[in-house]
Amino acid sequence: MKTTVFLTTLILNWVSVSLTFGQHAEYVPINYDKTEYKIPMRDGVHLHTVVYSPKDQSKKYPILMQRTPYSAGPYGEGSYRPSISPSPSLMQDGYIVVYQDVRGRWMSEGTYDNMRPTVPFRDKKSKAIDESTDTFDTIEWLLKNLKNHNARVGMWGISYPGFYSAAALPFAHPNLKAVSPQAPIGDFYFDDFHHNGAYFLSYWLATTVFGYQKESPTDKPWYQMVDPGTRDGYQFFMDMGSLKNADNYYGPDNFFWQQLKENPDYNEFWQKRSIIPHLKDVTPAVMTVGGWFDAEDLYGPLTIYKTIEKNNPSAYNTLVMGPWSHGDWSFEAGPQVVSSMYFGDSLSTWYQQEVEFRFFDHFLKGAGDGKTDLPEAYLFDTGTNEWKIFDQWPPADAMTVNYFIQANGKLNTEKPDGFGYQEFISDPQKPVPYTQDIKLNFTPRKYMADDQRFAARRPDVLVFETEILDEDVTLAGEIMARLQVSTSETDADWVVKLIDVFPGNTPNHDHVQEGMDLSNYHLKVRSEAIRGRYRESFSEPKPFVPYEVTEVDFQLQDVLHTFKKGHKIQVQIQSTWFPLIDRNPQRYVENIFKAEDMDFVRATHRVYHSISHPSYLQVQVLKK
Repeated sequence: MKTTVFLTTLILNWVSVSLTFGQHAEYVPINYDKTEYKIPMRDGVHLHTVVYSPKDQSKKYPILMQRTPYSAGPYGEGSYRPSISPSPSLMQDGYIVVYQDVRGRWMSEGTYDNMRPTVPFRDKKSKAIDESTDTFDTIEWLLKNLKNHNARVGMWGISYPGFYSAAALPFAHPNLKAVSPQAPIGDFYFDDFHHNGAYFLSYWLATTVFGYQKESPTDKPWYQMVDPGTRDGYQFFMDMGSLKNADNYYGPDNFFWQQLKENPDYNEFWQKRSIIPHLKDVTPAVMTVGGWFDAEDLYGPLTIYKTIEKNNPSAYNTLVMGPWSHGDWSFEAGPQVVSSMYFGDSLSTWYQQEVEFRFFDHFLKGAGDGKTDLPEAYLFDTGTNEWKIFDQWPPADAMTVNYFIQANGKLNTEKPDGFGYQEFISDPQKPVPYTQDIKLNFTPRKYMADDQRFAARRPDVLVFETEILDEDVTLAGEIMARLQVSTSETDADWVVKLIDVFPGNTPNHDHVQEGMDLSNYHLKVRSEAIRGRYRESFSEPKPFVPYEVTEVDFQLQDVLHTFKKGHKIQVQIQSTWFPLIDRNPQRYVENIFKAEDMDFVRATHRVYHSISHPSYLQVQVLKK
């Protein structure tokens, strides 16, 4: 097996703010002292913790902490992060900043567990542990052993560290006052590695990072990344064939790959790892942050915010969603661009200074009474390129509107009449690509805003679109795909994409990708997939009956997007999306991870648009 460490640096610093503010590299050692500790947990395991304390000891400071599986380093005396805390503004304002290697990672002791299940009760005599108890024990130790703190603690983290921030909310330490889960994983069956039961093959390379236990605390990577030997991801995964052939790269010692293979359904293994059911009795103030074009964790921030709002009506709970890819808000990039879409300049700095800074300052240094002058929801409209304020999300005044697919590729709000369907042949040997780029990403990002003309021109992608809009239409809130379908075989995936079709005379801006043109650009506003066997239950898969009309409903994640006058609203429906998700054999097998190459067959899929079997996209539209 060929392996390499060509992605090690990326992984070590994945979404780490320390990569993004090199101009502040001298600030940290000049203004902060660094100390490393081994903090004991209730079961005797010690977690490696790095503390940056302001040199100025004339006043007391809050503690701001991040718990991470991606290394709390650099380690050792004289080695400093080039920047600390969520932003330069907070770093320069003065906080005791803490980074901790979570249990089983890097310099910490113990055994690692992906999305470690939350213990649903608390017994002071129990040695049972989870991420909440580890956070609690860490805060308790810091309060007793650090000097010059003001007894207030905050937490933040992006991506997996975002999950660890959210996991601190159940049974939170009383001194934990403010938590900001940013792009947090909510549930590994709906974020990152799965979407509605479909395995995200594009994350296969990341399995290495989360799949190997280390023998002892280490400051060096103990895993090696797979070297695909090519930059062409489509070809690499086609050559691999069935997922069972991935065993040639990941052996029995990769425990995460074994867990993925043995648990294709939403069974107890995945259910108990979800943080969502445990977001009750939340006492810290919470500000959840996400990006509308986050390819990794979009379910997490939206679901965490909504769940806290529902279960804890008196809690301080806010939402920020910007035009960002995964973690973009953590650094200043100048122009904010995703694929060929330009959304404005210095949006991240504005967020850091006007939103994030105010949140932590208020609850960790200020009155802490919840009067932050921040709105309930600060959300960016990705069609008009402007921030909008809402007093609840989804908005109370949004109307539910159904866009029905019609004959001849039409899309409108009128219920179809008569009987009809559109059909296409889905061939696992010629799957629809998710991007026209030739690349093999560690985790793909830009496809979230990519032009979709290449897909619209394939015979195995159905396209439905409105007439040219004579007025702006703003979608704000949740989206449901409600399909009536059939297949000639016994299994199928269904992919739905919501597209903004630009006019032919749209001018280019300075940030359009080379070889791309905004004339007739097909902007992918939102998209989602479902493995059809899970249409009734994610826990109990069920084959299709060939040629039987079947209802398939599934949720696409929220949007705030204005389709402008002169544009068109388009819906694309397809069955393959490769290699973003793995190929469905289309002949029902018990476990697709163990399918044989011979199980993959062509199938004819139909999507119906009739009086008795209408298919439509259900959206929320802001009233004018």
